[in-house]
Parts: sequence; C-alpha cells; structure tokens
Amino acid sequence: MLDAIKTFIEVAADGNFTAVARRHDLAASSVARKIDMLEAGLGVKLLTRSSRAIRLTDAGEQFLPRARNIVAEMDDARQELANLQANPSGLLTITAPTAFGRRHVVPAIASFLRLYPLIDIELHLSDQRVDLMVQRIDVAVRIGILPDSELIATQLAPVKRLVCASQDYLDRHGRPATPEQLLAHNCLSYASSPLPPGWWRFPGVNRNVPLAVQGSLKTDDAEALLAAALAGIGIAHLPSWLISEVVAAGKLIILFPDNPAAAKLPQPAIHAVRMPGRSHTAKAQLFIAHLKACLGSPPYWDAP
Repeated sequence: MLDAIKTFIEVAADGNFTAVARRHDLAASSVARKIDMLEAGLGVKLLTRSSRAIRLTDAGEQFLPRARNIVAEMDDARQELANLQANPSGLLTITAPTAFGRRHVVPAIASFLRLYPLIDIELHLSDQRVDLMVQRIDVAVRIGILPDSELIATQLAPVKRLVCASQDYLDRHGRPATPEQLLAHNCLSYASSPLPPGWWRFPGVNRNVPLAVQGSLKTDDAEALLAAALAGIGIAHLPSWLISEVVAAGKLIILFPDNPAAAKLPQPAIHAVRMPGRSHTAKAQLFIAHLKACLGSPPYWDAP
C-alpha cells in the first residue's frame, strides 16, 4: 500500500504514467496497476484518465496532502529506528513530578546521557499534570492511578505509602497503635480535595475510606511534608520513594507494619506514559526502558 501511495504522489506531480514508469524502469501498465490497487483499497477514484491527460478527482485532491503526510511519517519512523540502532540523537522532552524527578529521574537521565551523548533532554519538573500533545512532551512520569486514555503506559514501580513520624514527636505525643488512633494526632496532609488515591487510607479501616485526619499543616509539596515530619511537627503519610533514606538513617519511624490486605484495593503506581504516533517514539522507548532498569524491580528504595 505504501508503495502505491508513493506512486500516486508521483503521478499527481507528473500528470502521466509514462514519466513515473521511466523513472523506476517499469512499464506504464505496472504504474497504472498500482494506482488501481490503491483506488480499490480506498474505495474511491483518485485520478481521471484520458488519452491526453491524467487529473486528480475531488477525492484525489483531498487525499494527496494526506498521502504526503503518510509517506513523511514513515520516513521519520524509519529514521528514528535507524538512529535507535546506530547513534540515537536529537531532543527528548520529559516531565516528572518535582520531588520524584529530582530524586530518581535526574540520576537516571545522567546515566542515560552518558550512554547516548548525541541525545539532548529537556526536563520539566512540575506537580501539575500536563497535556502531552499541547506541551509536546515525549515522556511523562506520573504517580497515582492512571485514568483510561489513549496514552501508552509502562509501569515503573508500585507506590507504597508509609505512616511515619520523628522520635521527638512520638516522645511528646505518644505512639498510635492503630490507624484509627491517628484521629487524635496532628497529621500533616496534602492540600488538595479530594486527596490523591492512597492518602490516609488503610485496608479494613473506616470501610476503606480515607481517615478524616486533622493537623496544623497542609501543603501541596511532598518535600515540605517530609521536612515538617523530620522537624517533629506531626505524623505524615508519605511514599517510600521519598522517605526510604531518612527511615534507614533512623530519622523517621514507621508506625504500622505492611498490611497484606492492601493488595485487595486499587493500588497507585509510578508510570511512564507517552503518546502513540510521536516522531520521537524510538527515543522515548529507549529512555523508558533505561529508567525502568535504573529503578529496579523491586525499586531500589524498597529493596531489602
């Protein structure tokens, strides 16, 4: 079909079969058969033919720019695949949540650029969800439960939320023994409504609905919640990718053990998403595979 489309574009430009046939060392009847095959596949007449001239029909006029786009897209795709096999080059645009991007995406980008020095990366860190088409983003890292969409998603890692507090806070206010007792504590929370999936929700507690915790600080910044918890202001419910290092250092205490029943609830995860049909598809796939390998399975922040 693609060969027939290319032949149609040439015939439309030359206005006859003979010139196209001569250029490709074919019989004029072979060129005509390619056009016949294309018209049969599309179900419309693209050309009117007479002994004196070949002209585009109305359908042919409409199809011609689309045909050129199809050929151009295929040429771009071939070039991208060739670059992938040889030396990938050019710009790749990535977006990620601010805290996760700084901690985990930037190190992966650093090693990726060492492997592929001809690629340039434009990184946007923001907690606002961007429109990949409008912003011309090749890869977006997203955390949560993905809605249904036409985006192609690759899961990078699960999200494990942990209730944590500093030893100073626990010494002053006591340690809650169950999630329900959090209602009597100063809980640091996220400043959005409704809360993102998983915040202050515990399997088998409060009918699996988030607890209505209260506290003296709400913010839309995960790093600020972490800093407040470290300062002993209150109890936080933070992802393991954010707090694993300070927990290992003994600066924050995990209050409740893992609950196996959590697997029965829809679980948020970290995904890399991309749009189908982008001209940078090959580079996007290359980076996503590299990022997934860098994070590991299980991800390095959850590894024993």
